[in-house]
Amino acid sequence: MLNLNMQFQARKFSQVFFGTTLLGGGISLNFLANLGLGPWGAFHDGLSKITGITYGSAIILTGIFVTLLWIPLKQKPGIGTIVDIFWTGIVVDYFIIIGSTPELLAMKILFIFLGVTLIGAGTAIYVGSNLGSGPRDGVMVGLESQGLKIGTARNVIEVIALILGWGMGGTVGFASVFIALSIGPVVQIVMPYVDLRDIK
Repeated sequence: MLNLNMQFQARKFSQVFFGTTLLGGGISLNFLANLGLGPWGAFHDGLSKITGITYGSAIILTGIFVTLLWIPLKQKPGIGTIVDIFWTGIVVDYFIIIGSTPELLAMKILFIFLGVTLIGAGTAIYVGSNLGSGPRDGVMVGLESQGLKIGTARNVIEVIALILGWGMGGTVGFASVFIALSIGPVVQIVMPYVDLRDIK
């Protein structure tokens, strides 16, 4: 019994790291495509431009700040939250350093499609581990607990992030809308295969 429990815990930890690695890889592909970023991507890009820090560092810094917003919303971070904040940013910077923006438009579009697929799958895998949600998802859940519908909460958060990111000079383009609308359906497709939240 103890051995089975250890195996289950090992799977949960593996899902967190594997999921956030896919997430970081997908984010970097969208960045390298240079066709526009999603709401949070635009925010991170804008923050990176006005501060001079790397894109991955902007993700980490934003994650830390957003997690502090959990305090008044009475949300509790988990191991998955910490991994999401730091590991995702590290992975993003690594792939941006070794990668490059393709010249062909077709390749850029392919980067967007692959990026969205990896972000959606990665999100489902790490959230499904049940070791804590990411900083931004925690705020969404916290606002829901205050009486706001979860879909409305998500929309409000992402609209604010997009406006602030655009105002700071973040990359917004025709791919931004596709990214914003496509990640959710990918999460929904992958989640049933990796969801450990109801397993004790």
